[in-house]
Amino acid sequence: MEAARSDVLVLGGGVIGLSCALALLHRGASVRVLDRSEPGSGASHGNCGTLTPSHAIPLTVPEMPWRALHWMLRRDAPLYVNPRPDWDRWRWLLGFARHCNQAFAERAAIARTAILQRSWTLLPRVLVDEGIECEYAPAGNVIVFRDARALAHERAGIEWLHRLGIAAAPLRGDEVEAMEPALLPGVAGGILHADDAQLRPDRLVDGLVRRVRECGGTIEGGATIEAFGCAGERVDAVRTSRGTFSGDRILMALGAWTPQLAAKLGLKVPIQPGKGYSITMSRPDPCPRRALVLHEPSVCVTAWDSGYRLGSTMEFSGYDEHLNPTRLDALRRGAAAYLRAPLGGEVREEWWGWRPMSVDEIPLIGPVRRWSNLMLATGHGMLGVSMSAATAELVASLLTDERPVLDAAVYAPSRFGL
Repeated sequence: MEAARSDVLVLGGGVIGLSCALALLHRGASVRVLDRSEPGSGASHGNCGTLTPSHAIPLTVPEMPWRALHWMLRRDAPLYVNPRPDWDRWRWLLGFARHCNQAFAERAAIARTAILQRSWTLLPRVLVDEGIECEYAPAGNVIVFRDARALAHERAGIEWLHRLGIAAAPLRGDEVEAMEPALLPGVAGGILHADDAQLRPDRLVDGLVRRVRECGGTIEGGATIEAFGCAGERVDAVRTSRGTFSGDRILMALGAWTPQLAAKLGLKVPIQPGKGYSITMSRPDPCPRRALVLHEPSVCVTAWDSGYRLGSTMEFSGYDEHLNPTRLDALRRGAAAYLRAPLGGEVREEWWGWRPMSVDEIPLIGPVRRWSNLMLATGHGMLGVSMSAATAELVASLLTDERPVLDAAVYAPSRFGL
């Protein structure tokens, strides 16, 4: 039976794959999206929904390995590394540690700033042009501190962001409490990131799905990829549980699943799944007015008209599919230490998802050398929503031979020999 063919076959129906599909449709390409479950049901569904140019500074700062070692045996720590033997995970962690130096972190911050700020410009336009209603609010983001020493330590980070051209303003404790009456007294201070924004990520994905279909794209849900068919230097077919598909060009936007599927094509993609958690509830009273990051427990708080979410944490446990109640309890305890009403009356969802964590904290976007028609768009870590619009623009430019706005070489998979 002949494979169903498209100009571009997109593997992965998360926010990155769908954003790329829509951008390509607008450039006249025929597009088919394959997803192993339902579009947007992975990390694109239950994340905190914040758009954060303020997160330009990577995790690959010099102190991160020591911090990770300190937290390793605490199952409720903001960053938890499962100590059980797993060669792939430990090899990735060693590679990550080698990137944890100031010179590299500064280069990574510049790369991340460029794609974050480009997305910050593009995404509001995309939402308006496509008619996507997802409770987008450019209300800023406040990092809240209860420990004055921790706040003082972040002064260098504020200066770093200023050098990158990113808004960051220190606040006194009384200023933070006046801005956010939902906080308990005793705030030491905060940092206002005025250019950050928030939205409902599940509604963003729903809107992207709708627009891809309205623009003539096809989405195949429940299409688990089983094998690839190759001819010469081309990936000629993708065999799935729902049949065989092919494309003149193939875009692999599989998030944390990328290493497992890319391995079938002889590619070693340096990504590990970083498990994040969230709890979605009805709005408490009082409710925060804007997105907050509660610094010491590393808990993100996002409030929309339609609900309220506690999220964050990072867990490196490989492809473990269990929801760890200890991690959810840490979110609740962290919120209780900061907020007058930390929980909503109705719990609507307890969730986990795998973020695709690149070993160098820079996404992999662009063609691979081994296969002439294969491109990657993955490794966005915790910033998939924040980087989605600029990633789509870059992918569409590369696939249609337009001159990219961003420096494509910075994100090229070839930096890892791919």
